[in-house]
Amino acid sequence: MFVKLKIEQSDTEFYTPVAGLYFVGHAINKQTTLGKSLRKIKKRHGITNIDLIRTYCGLLAQGKSDFDATDNHRHDRWFRQSLGIKQIPSASRLRQRFNEDATELIPLIEDSLPEVLRNLGAPITPLPEKLDKFHHIPLDIDVFPMDNSKTKKEGVQWTYKQFHGYAPIAAYIGAEGWCMGCELRPGSQHSQNDFIGFLRSVLHRSRRLTQAPLLVRLDSGHDAEESRVEISSYKQVDHIIKLNPRSQYTWQDWLPRFEERRAQWHELRPGKEFSTLSIIHEKEYGNQRLVLRIIKRTTDAVGQMFLTPDYELEGWWTTLAEENYSDDEIIALYQDHATSEQFHSEFKTDLDLERLPSGKFDTNDLVMCLGALVYNILRYMGQSCLLGPDAPVRHPAKRRRLKTVMQELIFMAARLLKKSHQHRLRFGCHCPGFKSFHQLLHKHALC
Repeated sequence: MFVKLKIEQSDTEFYTPVAGLYFVGHAINKQTTLGKSLRKIKKRHGITNIDLIRTYCGLLAQGKSDFDATDNHRHDRWFRQSLGIKQIPSASRLRQRFNEDATELIPLIEDSLPEVLRNLGAPITPLPEKLDKFHHIPLDIDVFPMDNSKTKKEGVQWTYKQFHGYAPIAAYIGAEGWCMGCELRPGSQHSQNDFIGFLRSVLHRSRRLTQAPLLVRLDSGHDAEESRVEISSYKQVDHIIKLNPRSQYTWQDWLPRFEERRAQWHELRPGKEFSTLSIIHEKEYGNQRLVLRIIKRTTDAVGQMFLTPDYELEGWWTTLAEENYSDDEIIALYQDHATSEQFHSEFKTDLDLERLPSGKFDTNDLVMCLGALVYNILRYMGQSCLLGPDAPVRHPAKRRRLKTVMQELIFMAARLLKKSHQHRLRFGCHCPGFKSFHQLLHKHALC
């Protein structure tokens, strides 16, 4: 039965719909040294840099990227208190300061990416044993396009996905997909352009988290000698790089080699079979193994016969030894690299960073960098709270999307009370995420 209600607003009681910001504030203020490092950027007066970072991270944790969203929190006592903000900037002031200091802020934010994970004790899970019996930790690096069509933002160019936008490059470590860097790039920039510097910084940050063996996985855009040389200079770092099929790698040239070695053919489906072959290239920086696969099709997916067989050549460069990994295992390890596409989509949709908020390229680069920091904090909350028996009811999973973390842990309604000079956060009796959130706070001695 529908009940007609009277709507009223309290003059004194304070409620918040985003109680989960409390942990976001803790992660930024207590698990990073940003408060100290940002003082290096000298300002004679005005709002401190750390307050700007706290404010914008608080917006991103709610899935808001627009600077104008700041004005909705100017008088929000909980937003300021939970994030430790002394003074909340206006939208115009936040935009102006980011424009002024973006290039100085970015390196400091990037340094905090491994720092917050290390201090929180985030697990860095290796590849499952069914894929890799030697327990490498994956490090996936990839470019993903972001649609910013019909804008005049600096750096917006024609991308390989046939729209105007940006083409940032991101790196993710571990089965959880922790972000080790997210660098904004103009839309038309080639993947390999300025890649080595990004690779070095990502490997350096990764080593601050773990000394375990790493497996760098790259797509064909990074099939270059300089990439393989750079990776070979690091200890306990292997790679799988998809072959870029240039003129010397055609099926017409390689099919006779397969026949000479009497390579076996295996059926994928009726009318489709494949054969693999490994070749060792001896280099001064170490042996490089090239795994080649030829796919032969005599029918299409619905069984329509071809007049002549259709051949396709694929390949992968790797440093994983042939005696430890078969050709099929190398291919399966690379195919698992596609998981990183899910992480890209969380940046673009869950954090609302598909269409970036500024017309300035450096400011948008800073926004992506802050997005990586918030991404790691929300990912940690999800891995810590939303996979156990006390988590809100969800389908079983190894990892929760950032949107799920926001829905279950950030957007929790609570009443803010002050009693005996002590602040209290009171949740409703039917709050589904309370047990999980309470366990998270208790783990970090926050309650």
